[in-house]
Amino acid sequence: MNSTTAVDRPADPRPAEPPAARPRVPLAALRLPGGLSLRWHHRATLVGLLLVAALLGVVVWSLTAGDYPLPASDVLDVLTGGGARADRYIVLEVRLPRLLTALLVGAALGLAGALFQTLARNPLGSPDVIGFTVGSATGALAVILVIGGSAATVAGGAVVGGLVTSVLVYLLARKGGTQGYRLVLVGIGVSSLLSSLNAYLIARASFSDAQSAAVWLTGSLNARGWEHCGPLAAALLLLLPAAVLLGRPLRMLEMGDDVASSLGVRTEGVRVWLVLIGVGLTAAATAAAGPIPFVALIAPQAVRRLTRATGPNLLGSAVLGALLLALSDLAAQRLLAPTQLPVGVLTGVVGGCYLIWLIARQWRTGRA
Repeated sequence: MNSTTAVDRPADPRPAEPPAARPRVPLAALRLPGGLSLRWHHRATLVGLLLVAALLGVVVWSLTAGDYPLPASDVLDVLTGGGARADRYIVLEVRLPRLLTALLVGAALGLAGALFQTLARNPLGSPDVIGFTVGSATGALAVILVIGGSAATVAGGAVVGGLVTSVLVYLLARKGGTQGYRLVLVGIGVSSLLSSLNAYLIARASFSDAQSAAVWLTGSLNARGWEHCGPLAAALLLLLPAAVLLGRPLRMLEMGDDVASSLGVRTEGVRVWLVLIGVGLTAAATAAAGPIPFVALIAPQAVRRLTRATGPNLLGSAVLGALLLALSDLAAQRLLAPTQLPVGVLTGVVGGCYLIWLIARQWRTGRA
């Protein structure tokens, strides 16, 4: 019998390969009383701590540097209720409200960008691309140039404009469930229409009103006071916890409507609430500082690249958005001092450089 059996075959001289090791998941868990547990991502936690440390450094720099330099000890005396009269005016009436407005606007835009990009499942799904920022600007411009009113009235116009725009985009993009690419395309079209309307409103206004409106449309933090900071802080205190509470359903929606529905998520209801939260954040930020470009687009993507963590990265996007806008505002104040540039000019430059780098990187990897 010429055939060989398994017993007759010679043994393989090569050593057997060890079983493949299971991939390490960079997560840690903390057991809490009551059977609860808290999980966190190692790299995301480290990146978050570094971002917070950088943000604190920017805060100190913003409060101490300028045409009237102050040592950190004098700033601390002012913040604790003491200090000289001139120091108190510089810190409490000039620098602190502007800094807080920059931090709050940046955090609101970064958080709104994370919400919309996750909902659209598209990196271009930020509010300044899909038209919500332009809609808020249209509502505020209508109040400034047509009706007239106080800062509170302008804020109300921005909120109404953002809500109307979001409803319009949502209804036009909704067909058997809102798809990310359709939301982006419809948003770009609505944004173009509203930009034309904004140009028409400015062309019909008087020279002085048109000049101030054009500066406002660029996005500026010049002469921002407590009247701009207060309403924005109230909006963030309300909307930030709501966004965090909806973070788990948002993570499910990122995997697709079918998967989210199978896990018990009411997809359309959750999506509507998240859109309302994002529009509220965008409108509040636009009312306080104008339509500042690219912060909502860059912050969520940069945080995801830094942390390498899945999910919407809501808190990290808010922190990085605040850091980006505060740094851009410092550059806007110092580059051509004593002339102060609108901060939107600097964020536009940073955003343009980021997009060029992203396109070049995708071209090198063969994905563009």
